[in-house]
Amino acid sequence: MKVQAKWVEGYRFIGNNEAGHGIVMDGAGGEARLGNSPMELLLLALGGCSGIDVVHILKKSREDVVDCIVSVEGTRADTEPKVFTDIHMIYTVVGKNLSEDKVERAVSLSAEKYCSASVMVQKAANITREIIIQEAE
Repeated sequence: MKVQAKWVEGYRFIGNNEAGHGIVMDGAGGEARLGNSPMELLLLALGGCSGIDVVHILKKSREDVVDCIVSVEGTRADTEPKVFTDIHMIYTVVGKNLSEDKVERAVSLSAEKYCSASVMVQKAANITREIIIQEAE
């Protein structure tokens, strides 16, 4: 796996992977930011990685999942380096007649086994998880 971050101007970088998919990163602070900060991207990576796992596991379990939203909130240390000390993940899983046990199992498997980003970050920060199951219309 290989990525590149290229400086554009100010504190803005364009990140690209080997396939050419790009993302804007901007650490402008109080100025008008035109992209996510690298630390926001870390939280997004956790949500995306775990969300992919949860949907995959539920579909494999033949659950009728129609939506999955992973909201992630991080608390950072007050002093440099301002690492994440606590991260809270809220999984909102929407589907038809979803099994609560299977959703909880999917989140647990992602956290403990499949989401590499989560397994790596939880070595440095306390990660808590909450699950909300909603019935699809």
